Amino acid sequence: MLALLAAQLTLALLFGPASAQTTGAVKLATFKGPVTPVLAEYIERAIANAEVTGAAALVIELDTPGGSVDITKTLTQRMTSATVPVIVYVAPRGAHAGSAGTFITLAGHIAAMAPGSSIGAASPVGSEGGELPETLKTKETNILVADIKNLAARRGEKAVTWAAKAVSEAAAATADEALALGVIDVVADDVPDLLRQLDGRQVIVAGKEITLQLSDLPIETVPLSGIENFLNTLTNPALAAILLTIGLNAILFELSNPGGYVAGVIGVICLLLAFYALGTLNANWVGLGFVGLAFVLFVLDIKAPTHGVLTIGGIVSFVLGTFILFNTSELDVPWATIIALALATGGFFAFAIGKALAIQRRQPTTGLEGMIGQTAEVRRALEPVGTVLAEGELWAAESESGPIAVGERVVITGHDGFRLRVRKLTREA
Repeated sequence: MLALLAAQLTLALLFGPASAQTTGAVKLATFKGPVTPVLAEYIERAIANAEVTGAAALVIELDTPGGSVDITKTLTQRMTSATVPVIVYVAPRGAHAGSAGTFITLAGHIAAMAPGSSIGAASPVGSEGGELPETLKTKETNILVADIKNLAARRGEKAVTWAAKAVSEAAAATADEALALGVIDVVADDVPDLLRQLDGRQVIVAGKEITLQLSDLPIETVPLSGIENFLNTLTNPALAAILLTIGLNAILFELSNPGGYVAGVIGVICLLLAFYALGTLNANWVGLGFVGLAFVLFVLDIKAPTHGVLTIGGIVSFVLGTFILFNTSELDVPWATIIALALATGGFFAFAIGKALAIQRRQPTTGLEGMIGQTAEVRRALEPVGTVLAEGELWAAESESGPIAVGERVVITGHDGFRLRVRKLTREA
């Protein structure tokens, strides 16, 4: 009996971990959006979660236009060194594993796509979305070609050849084309279909061959944390443009109406969030310069004599700057958002200009100019010079309508320096 118990204990110790690995739940992480530090850290956390909980596999549902090369390299290194099977699934229909997404897909132990999805176009671009100088582009391309060949090596020669072209020639493929080339392993309609098709397939994970047993396992989602979700939301190009616009408007409002601090605080917060998003998305700083120029023109138009002209120039500069803020088609700001922001900002400053003009044209209400039209009482007879009481003070005054006796009421018509010009107040007046 003791020998039997010892044998059972030995078997449990030897095979317990492997059994847990093949009978645990399937973890699901959703990667939607540009490759940013936030999403990369989220996927790394999901891998760690799958490893610690003894998950049978981790499915990464991927839909990305691409992103930072450095972040992608770090992420793919973590994926290839994972101790649980990592399945990258480009989904849903219409999803795209573009640029860096191609590397992430090939880094999975299993690569899959949904019908109607696409993969490829992984040519290198500059940090701001534009073309690289020729020499630098050649260097970067060669490095990335070598990297992607390494990732595709276990998928066969056709997959390696296509992967190299995805970098050097921006080649792209549909789900069916990728399957025919061996770039992916499966085309699946959804995650349950994916797990059914992969059931029984053998993969090499951390140097060991594992037989996947997935079809009847529960699927557990690994959600973004609250802070991850918030920071990821900020990486929406349209939201970044909105935050930038609100921030600049609020700061300018605070500078023109100091003392309240509320607008200033809101402006600083919005600008900090906008700069985080712009930095994460590798925004084109020339575009940001055009946006800044637009606000300079708006402010100048309030002070300049050519009211309205500079505002039009500011609107044009704002539209142009917002349009080129992100140079890639996947990360552009929608035209509807650009037009709405331009009209709202232009309208705000047009209103400010109108108020400024109204103030400039308004009859003065303080000082000597503000006394014109008011009445006063004669305190020393005007013959024609004397003294009048106006606004609680005695003023030297000169009559324009002949002598005026003490106690009479007069109306102020103007002034010569600090001497008021007055005329006798009549009933008709």
